[in-house]
This record gives sequence, C-alpha cells and structure tokens, in this order.
Amino acid sequence: MLHSMEKQKNLSNTVLYLMSLSAGLIVANLYYNQPLLHMISVSFGVTESAVSNVALASQLGYAFGLLFVVPLGDMISNQKILKFDFALMLISLLAAGFSTSLWLLVVASFFIGCTSALPQLFVPMAAQLSNAKNRGRAIGIVMSGLLIGILASRAISGFVGEQFGWRTMYFVATVMMLILFIVLKLKLPQIKPVYEGSYKDLMKSLIHFFKTEPPLRLAAVRGGLSFAGLSAFWTTLVFLMEDNFGYGSGITGMFGLIGVVGALAATVVGKLSDRMSKNRIVIISTLVLILSWAVFLFSHHSIIGIIIGVILVDLGQQSLHIANQNIIFSRNENARNRVNTVYMVIFFLGGALGTVLGAYAWQHYQWMGVSTLGLILSIVSLIAHLGFGDKKI
Repeated sequence: MLHSMEKQKNLSNTVLYLMSLSAGLIVANLYYNQPLLHMISVSFGVTESAVSNVALASQLGYAFGLLFVVPLGDMISNQKILKFDFALMLISLLAAGFSTSLWLLVVASFFIGCTSALPQLFVPMAAQLSNAKNRGRAIGIVMSGLLIGILASRAISGFVGEQFGWRTMYFVATVMMLILFIVLKLKLPQIKPVYEGSYKDLMKSLIHFFKTEPPLRLAAVRGGLSFAGLSAFWTTLVFLMEDNFGYGSGITGMFGLIGVVGALAATVVGKLSDRMSKNRIVIISTLVLILSWAVFLFSHHSIIGIIIGVILVDLGQQSLHIANQNIIFSRNENARNRVNTVYMVIFFLGGALGTVLGAYAWQHYQWMGVSTLGLILSIVSLIAHLGFGDKKI
C-alpha cells in the first residue's frame, strides 16, 4: 500500500477540485488545434488534408503517453512525473506557437498530445487518496473536470483563434500551464509508489494484469463497446446534419455542448456508485445506452429526438465509464495506473473501431445503419456483462 494512503485516507475537497480543474485544463491542450486547422492551413499555404496531420499527431502522442508514460505512476513519484511532463509540455506549446513550418507544428503537436495524457494519472490518484466509501465520488469529480475540459476547449480555441490568430492560443495555453504547474507543485500531495522493478518489467505487467484480472478485461470490453458507439455517433453526426437538416459543422459542434449534461452527471453517478451496487449501475447505464440508440433510430428527421439521444448517450456512456473505473480501482491498490492503462488503451481501441464501423455504416445504410450499429454494440455489452459480470460488485 502506498505510504501516502496511510497519512491521508480522506482527500480534501480543495485538492480534489484542483485535480478536476487540472485534468480539464491539461486535456484541453489536446483539442485546441481542431477549430484552428483551417487558419493553420492558410498560414502555411498547405491543403486541409495536410494540416489534418496536426490533429492526428496530437492523438498519436496521446496514445503514446497513455501506453508508455501513465504506467510510470506506479513506479515514480507523482511530483517527479509532474515536473518532467510540464517541462516538456511548456516547451512543446511554445514550439507550436513559434512553428515556422507545418512539419515543426506536427512534431510539437505529438509531444503536446503525449503530455496531455497526464490527467489519466489524476483519476487513479484520486482513487488512491480517497477511502473506499468516497472513491466513486472522487473519480466522478475528476472525470467531470476532464470531460468539461474536452467540451470547452474547442469553443475557447475557436474564439481566441478568430480574434487573435491561431498562434495566440498556444501562447495562452503556455501561460495557463505554467501557472497550473506552480499551483500543483505547491498543493498536490506526493505519492511514493512501492514498485521497485525495472521499466521493462513494469510494461510486461500490463499483459499480466490483462491475463489474470477478469473484472479488468470485462470492464475494458464494456468501456470499449460503449465508446465505439459514441465514436460512431460523433463521426457521422455531421453527415446527418448536412444531409437531413441542412446544417453545417458549426451547428453540429453545438451538440457537443449538450454533452455537458453527461459530464455533470459523472459526479452524481460517482456518488451513487459509493452507495449502490456497481453491478446495478452498470446494468442501468447500459440500458440507458440502449434506450439512446433506440431514440436515435427513429430521429433521423427530428432535431428534438437527436438532442434527447445525445443527452442519453452521454449520460449512459459516462455513467458506465465511472462505474468501470470504480471497479478496476477497487483492486490492485499498488497498480492502479497500470490497470487504468490497460483499461484506457482498450477503451480508445474501441473508439477507433467505432469510427471505422460508423463511417462504413453511414456509407452503406445511412443513419439507420449507424443507429443499428450503436444498438448492437450496447446490447452486446449488456450480454457480456450479464454473462460474465460479478453480480456481487
């Protein structure tokens, strides 16, 4: 058991909300570039296809950080990781702002993405510093901050870019990250892991946990299937809006703000998971997902139906995500960063698969195909849980 757990069984609200705010501000770095891509393409005189490599590089960097950096949380002090991660983050943000070519911006974006994986250390950290009866609440609050950061980042960056130019957003982000680092350095409790093996053994243990932990595998499958459906939805929503309603990407982007409902619900679900059976929360969350896809199935010409579906699908997906993380963090107390890595890698692989399947479903069967795909994925998730889930959790 970690040394700091003996000293602090109850995580203070001040530190908890600081971690939530930090998660949102840091993960926002990953998404600032998306509304700026057109301005960047004009600035460098390149095609929109070429400039899309900026967004791709940041996503690949995030995947790299998730797989190779986050597990270090079980091996190296969180304060030491914080110091090196923020140093690289600040350099990368400045490099992006001062980029003189698209190639330099792509490289800088990779490292921005890599350092933006840091919030995935905050979630297990919140679980580590909380006692068992408050763990779900702590996870929910940190996840709410992270989700709101994702949702708000595009709106902030679009406004700053339009008013002051795309480079300004990177400079503003640099200043925010410098201030945040100073605050975290002063306020964030230090965690000293007890793992003493090599980095090679640390990475090998990821395979060990996947093989020997059925609850982790099942949580990862549930998370991956639910995120696959969500990714299929967001990948094809813009096509539905343009073809069936005549709306452009601007209106489509506004639907993301409706996702704030799901983000805020994460806190409520976190509290409920401390008092209710996690098995029940998983079943209810999955049923909400099934209901959301049923609503989508009959809403290809109804904006109200799409709005209701967005609220339900975000609520169901985030509720399930919180329950999954609460389950995996209740085990292997000295390896929470590694089990989170296993879970999140499969979670994002599910998202990638959903993007591909969603595009295929739209191309051949339009919105009916996408809705049916999401419905099937949710039903498979429920069947998997009912067949292999632990009814006692």
